Amino acid sequence: MKKRTFFVMLILFLVFLNSMILVVSLVILNDKLSTARDKCLAEHYVIASSLIQDIQALEQRGDTVQENIDKLMRSYSRYLQGKKNGLAVAFSDKWIYQSSEIFLEDNVIFSQDADNSQGRSVYMVNEPLPVLYVYGRFPAPLQDYGLMYIGNLNDTISSWRHTKNILFLIGTVVMFIMALFLFQFLTIIFRPLRQISSASAKIANGNYKSRLLVQGKDEVANVAYNFNLMAEQIELQIQQLRDIAEQKQQFIDNFSHELRIPLTAIYGYAEYIQKASIQEEERYECTQFIMSECNRLQNMAYQLLDMALLRRDAVEEEDCSVAVLFEQSKKVMHVRAAEKNICLFYRMSENIHIKGNMEQLLILVNNLIDNAIKASKPEGEVRILAYLEESNIVVEVEDHGIGMDANSLLHIKEAFYRADKARSRAAGGTGLGLSICEKIAQLHHAELIFVSEPGKGTLVKLIFSQNNNEKSFTSC
Repeated sequence: MKKRTFFVMLILFLVFLNSMILVVSLVILNDKLSTARDKCLAEHYVIASSLIQDIQALEQRGDTVQENIDKLMRSYSRYLQGKKNGLAVAFSDKWIYQSSEIFLEDNVIFSQDADNSQGRSVYMVNEPLPVLYVYGRFPAPLQDYGLMYIGNLNDTISSWRHTKNILFLIGTVVMFIMALFLFQFLTIIFRPLRQISSASAKIANGNYKSRLLVQGKDEVANVAYNFNLMAEQIELQIQQLRDIAEQKQQFIDNFSHELRIPLTAIYGYAEYIQKASIQEEERYECTQFIMSECNRLQNMAYQLLDMALLRRDAVEEEDCSVAVLFEQSKKVMHVRAAEKNICLFYRMSENIHIKGNMEQLLILVNNLIDNAIKASKPEGEVRILAYLEESNIVVEVEDHGIGMDANSLLHIKEAFYRADKARSRAAGGTGLGLSICEKIAQLHHAELIFVSEPGKGTLVKLIFSQNNNEKSFTSC
């Protein structure tokens, strides 16, 4: 594009420059010819006036003009000899005298194309030499006589051609200088485009960190700025796609691992029952284990189904009372807590309401409580609180169990991740509960925060936004 622009602009400049030189040359030529014409007219007038007096004096002496014309015109021809001009005298439309400097055509004074200037005819020819003819008849009683002044324009035309050549030479020099400056100018103008092209090529090849230098506040700077924004968005989107792909791959790897363990155990026990000779009591234990593993696979399938159903971008909102939410949670979880002799302590503000889906919020709270029960020691306590904090509604689930280290906190929301794999499997966990909790929290525009230390327990905060009054009860 740069070359095309360069040649187009250069051609346009050459056409303009040569047109201007041609116009100037024609103006100069016209001016020179006008000057030469005026000079010829002036000299014709002077010579004609003097010649009329000479002819009148000659006739008064009784001499014949035709016989003495050569002698009479000698002084005038000598005057014009150095200027390479000529004279001719006509009588009754026939030449009776003609200087030998310039050849004179017989019909030149009768041309109908001649310009008339104050009773005189002006005529110019270009071949064989550029010549200007000025012819005028004498006044009465010498009206049969006429004088032709022949002006040689060769020097005038040569001078004009020399001037024209100089102008075109200057134009050629200017053209080369202009071409150099135009090339440099286009190089500067197209530099941002080259940079954009180079950066685009790098991005196309996978280098998403390529950026342009933004200088100034003109349109090119705006293009560079917007290009950088586009590159940042592309880099961000690519990184997000990579993260999603990595998460999906990790999910598949974890899911495969979670499936392989129970399926291997189920197959092993089933093969053992089929091939070994065992007692009824041992057979019962094997089938119990098989049923337990099948139940865990069933729970995993249900939780995966829950995650699939939670992929919607929004929930059908309703006015959910936290008091009702806690009451329903208590009915479900007190049996689970009683198995380990765990005390569940609920405390809330009486009039707190959350905009959301009661069923999903119940799943969220129960999952958090279930994890707290699993992490707690027998005869421990789990505290479930709901309170206002500035303009936010905070729901807390706190236990004093085994806790988690900093590395576990970074991955706790990932599907199939377990901080303590042996304990989680023994408790029947699938590693999907907190992933479901995180998705429900996102659908309710809430934030799920974990604070934990090994041996000191875990505090989970679920932060919404809303209203107050206090009420509390205990389930032990």
